[in-house]
Amino acid sequence: MGKQSTASEDRRKAKSERLLNALWTPDPLTVALRGKIRDVIEALVHTELTEILAAARYARGPSRQGYRHGWIQRTLTTGLGPTTLTLPRARLHQGTETMEWRSQLIPRYERRAAAIDAAVLGGYLAGANSRRIKGALGPLLRGAPLSKSAVSRLVGQVKALYENWHRRALKEEAIVLLYLDAIALRVRLDRKVISVPVLVALGVRADGQKVVLDLEALTSESTTAWGGFLESLLARGLTRPQLCVIDGNPGLRAAVETSWPGIAVQRCVVHKLRNLERHAPQHAREELAADYHRIVEAESGPLARQAYHSFLAKWEKRLPKVAASLREAGEELLTFYRLPPSQWKCARTTNAIERLNEEFRRRVKTQGALPTAQTAESLLYGLLLTGQIRMRRLDGWREMQAIPAALATTVAA
Repeated sequence: MGKQSTASEDRRKAKSERLLNALWTPDPLTVALRGKIRDVIEALVHTELTEILAAARYARGPSRQGYRHGWIQRTLTTGLGPTTLTLPRARLHQGTETMEWRSQLIPRYERRAAAIDAAVLGGYLAGANSRRIKGALGPLLRGAPLSKSAVSRLVGQVKALYENWHRRALKEEAIVLLYLDAIALRVRLDRKVISVPVLVALGVRADGQKVVLDLEALTSESTTAWGGFLESLLARGLTRPQLCVIDGNPGLRAAVETSWPGIAVQRCVVHKLRNLERHAPQHAREELAADYHRIVEAESGPLARQAYHSFLAKWEKRLPKVAASLREAGEELLTFYRLPPSQWKCARTTNAIERLNEEFRRRVKTQGALPTAQTAESLLYGLLLTGQIRMRRLDGWREMQAIPAALATTVAA
């Protein structure tokens, strides 16, 4: 046993030493492969140029499209570190004029392979700053330059992608359920850090798949702000959903009614409980929550209605503001009971958007505040774009086709 333990310990030490050497000294295998990578890339570029010129090197003929003229050295960082390449140059005939040839394999000014840029951007979206990214990717970069401006340019590309996504057409999105809520973030605006709401629209398609339709950072959750947000969705072709799931924000509720008059609305039961507890002393909150859960966790709509009236009768005398708060939500607190029971859990809250909130807060927890509202938008979109936030199907998605008819009914008294 003693000899086996010693041998195992020796292997662990040897592995640790190899890892340490890989961090600070050239790896012979990587160096050898890097030389092969250089040969392969150069051969591919020469082949590309030969096809463009329609003639081999030194060949003559009427089909020739131009001529080579010298070479240029470029340093390209790949997964094996920086490699210095010797790339050909050429001039192409365009009628009576000539133009400089540009390789499609190695675009002009390209200094890093796409995989390296993806790793850099992934590190940024995960919460690392430029210094940490450069340190973490040190063994990969092997001394290749990675400036703060380079990271900024990559992030700028995400911002451009966000703008295109933010303006995309929504005609093809057959949305059945629509969740609307806001994510609060700390953002620096006009040299002051304030809490800014990012308005989010999360739709559920007819196949039950959730999809983020839009997100936008604004300065408030007023009727005007939400109204403009929903008008943008309508202008891009979003059709009327069957049900909107929202919190208790009055500005949002008014904007929803303006955009889709008479639409079925489900008030988030979690937000409503928080509002009720605000009006109750600490010693009464446990009892209040138990009575409330009898409403939103009942086995049927009629039982929920009975629990609703019992709640009002009990708390009207003890805490009138609690009863008034529940009455304010009214029937919209019970809309989900019209749906198939398999969908109740997902349809009665805006937790689907809270999931986005959790992931985004995990990303920004290392930063005191984001520099701009546009950064908040592009970061959240980047997390969606790179798959770091995944949307799963709605529970009970196999019964989605039953929703329109179900919402046409009412909860029996």
